[in-house]
Amino acid sequence: METTWRWSLVAALAPVSWGAAYYVTRHTLPADAPLWGSVLRALPSGLVLLALARQAPRGRWWWRSLVLGALNMSAFFVLVYVAAQLLPTSVASTVMAVAPFVLMLIAWPLLGQRPRAAAVLGAVVGLLGVVAMLVTGAVAVDPVGVLAGGTAMVMSSVGFVLATRWKDDVDVLASTSWQLVAGGLLLVPVAAVAEGAPPVLDARGWAGIAYVSLVATALAYVAWFGALRRLPAGAVGLVGLLNPLTGVVVGLALGGEHLTPLQVAGVVAVLAGVVLGQPAAGRLLARRRAAVPVAPDAAPVTTGAR
Repeated sequence: METTWRWSLVAALAPVSWGAAYYVTRHTLPADAPLWGSVLRALPSGLVLLALARQAPRGRWWWRSLVLGALNMSAFFVLVYVAAQLLPTSVASTVMAVAPFVLMLIAWPLLGQRPRAAAVLGAVVGLLGVVAMLVTGAVAVDPVGVLAGGTAMVMSSVGFVLATRWKDDVDVLASTSWQLVAGGLLLVPVAAVAEGAPPVLDARGWAGIAYVSLVATALAYVAWFGALRRLPAGAVGLVGLLNPLTGVVVGLALGGEHLTPLQVAGVVAVLAGVVLGQPAAGRLLARRRAAVPVAPDAAPVTTGAR
């Protein structure tokens, strides 16, 4: 059980850094360069991990890296970049709140991981918490941004499940680096044609790239894929609810706003949903239900020979 909770905490590194990345992208990176912004997020992080892994793809991992790189990195990063620029941080990150349900549904046929009742309950509780966090009534929602975020969520869910199914005996560090490099390289010609030369960034922009590339990508994806290899996809997806939680908190805190009592209740519900949906929590509850204590004075009374 201790190992399960440890990997749940490792997985949490990813959605927390992703939630903050919406704010960083919106406020430090150029709004008119989503393609180059995504290249600068994917390629540096992929090359850093590749230097650490010191291992090149082999056999079918050449085409697998291209497929996963397109789903998890290139298309995903572009769509998330667009969503981050068009939507407030809290709304952009909360679009991902449906991800646990999608991940569970995709993992069922592809991985044979039937959703557990506790995981479904945790997803429902967490989603209600996210809805509560969004009840502010003060933001205008751009439908294009919502569509971009929703499409990114579905594509990444498919990619995450495929990455788990194709894990073989390949090291997480290596497979993550291949996906990032492939995703970045796929975007370079598209960015050059659609956006021209790479954008000129100031110190603030390079600081933003450093965060989204090294922290919210290199570190986050290694943690995420590592957890997917050791925990059910549904449980890891529930940890992803920390993405909208972080996005809402960062957006409110840095925007000078305050959490309402309803939003505080939403934060508590999200955390409860994440904990409730973890395998260790389900096993603990099952053991408690199975353990029926016998009182000292409850010994059977004999009435004589039978």
